[in-house]
Amino acid sequence: MKKLLLGNAAVAQGAYEAGVHFVSSYPGTPSTEITECMAAYPANEVYVEWAPNEKVAAEAVVGAAIAGGRAMSCCKHVGLNVMADPIFTDSYIGVNGGAVFCVADDPGMHSSQNEQDSRHYARAAKMPMLEPSDSAECKEYTKLAFDLSEQFDTPVFIRLSTRVSHSQSLVEIGQRKNRDVKPYEKNIKKNVMMPANAIARHVVVEQRTDELKKYSETTALNTVENNGSKIGVITAGISYQYAKEALGGNVNYLKLGMVYPLPEKLLKDFAASCDEVYVIEELDPFIEDICRSLGIDVKGKECFTMLGEYTPSMIASAVLGKAPAEFDKPDEIVPARPPVLCPGCPHRGTFFVLKKLGLTVSGDIGCYTLGAVAPLASVDTTICMGASISAAHGMAKVRGREFNNKLVSVIGDSTFMHSGITALSDIVYNKGCNTIIILDNSITGMTGHQDNPTTGKTIRGEATKQVDLIKLCEALGVEHIAVADPFDVKNFEKVVKEEVARDDVSVIIAQRPCALLKTVKYTGHCEINTEKCRKCKLCMKLGCPAISVDGEGTVRIDKTQCNGCGLCVSVCPFGAIEKQD
Repeated sequence: MKKLLLGNAAVAQGAYEAGVHFVSSYPGTPSTEITECMAAYPANEVYVEWAPNEKVAAEAVVGAAIAGGRAMSCCKHVGLNVMADPIFTDSYIGVNGGAVFCVADDPGMHSSQNEQDSRHYARAAKMPMLEPSDSAECKEYTKLAFDLSEQFDTPVFIRLSTRVSHSQSLVEIGQRKNRDVKPYEKNIKKNVMMPANAIARHVVVEQRTDELKKYSETTALNTVENNGSKIGVITAGISYQYAKEALGGNVNYLKLGMVYPLPEKLLKDFAASCDEVYVIEELDPFIEDICRSLGIDVKGKECFTMLGEYTPSMIASAVLGKAPAEFDKPDEIVPARPPVLCPGCPHRGTFFVLKKLGLTVSGDIGCYTLGAVAPLASVDTTICMGASISAAHGMAKVRGREFNNKLVSVIGDSTFMHSGITALSDIVYNKGCNTIIILDNSITGMTGHQDNPTTGKTIRGEATKQVDLIKLCEALGVEHIAVADPFDVKNFEKVVKEEVARDDVSVIIAQRPCALLKTVKYTGHCEINTEKCRKCKLCMKLGCPAISVDGEGTVRIDKTQCNGCGLCVSVCPFGAIEKQD
């Protein structure tokens, strides 16, 4: 039976068929759906969880594999940075049951803060990496990854990209092969990475790399498509699909399904059979650089780009000299539609107040990063998960106490659990006096509503113990903690002023659930009473997509977008906005 599956769903299907026992991940676009799909399989066959962050997830997977289970963790490229510490050591330890780490890169930065190329991790950690180009390969490569892991005693990377993760193609659905958890035996020399043991294990890692290089020369993962051309293309992943669409049978292909270690002899033999060879790969010249180091004359980034995603027309132009196809242009220019917080978003009230007070805002990763977008334009910095608190600490120490009273950090509840706890302890321990606003919207919002330790539910919706943010902050030594509803604008402004004025660490928990949760039941809509409206346009400063101004300066509220949250009602100083049920 064949099904049309997303690449991410196909990875989940492959892991299920491979008999995976344990899956632990932290959500991150474009990888999130892998773990969500895993949770749809029977709980008595595979254990699935959301971990507080990627490092914890990876460590749990390492432990599960040592104990004899097949285990997997999935993340996006920047999540791999977080889990890098245990992964590098796991490369030395190896496995008992198979261990697979799926990482989804994001060329074009559709939902990311950088265009990191995760292939470098495979080389640095000395771990094999497979890269599928469609959903069918996602399933098959995942199954093979578990086998390779156990065959070579190594964790294995599977590298995806946004277009592979979120595109659909046909997948042959197979049956799960149930596997017993392998016996566990205490092995201090293999599993305890103190220096003396690690020195010996490094020898094993280098020997394993040599064996993997031999494997890469003969595996069916790396295939040559000879079309009788004198032009050769070396490529992998989604770039293979682009190249096939652009070039068809006009070139020969060396399609690499195993992108580390690369088959050196196969690369040389393929290049020798062609007059000119192109390396087509998004992001960094990873394959290109290895080819050049082998003395292979290739054309790469000088013909393409290191920025963003590739297109078939770009490839056709570079290789065949074809001009990009022209498309019909619309008669009217389509207006730009910048990203914006949803109607009813609880973060809107927070940023409205912070903007009004003219505070410096150290931001973080989540929906609330959009607090940087006009007209709210509140957020000053966004670096990485948890950095809103850590960066603000550094800013305050450098700028002095006067600056402290003009500075706040904003961080989501899930992000706080991910990497904000240690940052807050740093401020308390080192006698800082920052104000941290935890945006508690009762869910992990940006990646599509996943539960986390603050929601009281597991990935399968089962009730579990819920982290109490107040008690947690108190345990870290925070003495001043306030809970406030950001839609009660007057009170929220009062609370922010009081806490920012303190010469001590303080925490504000901005508590209101995400407007898109099924449990949130906003009703009706808001309307402008034109007789009361003074056209002050204060409501426009909320940045609500339902509120607009026409050519005559009249404020209007679009009923199709307004969900009746009522924030604008509390902001209007003249009572000109009225809630209609």
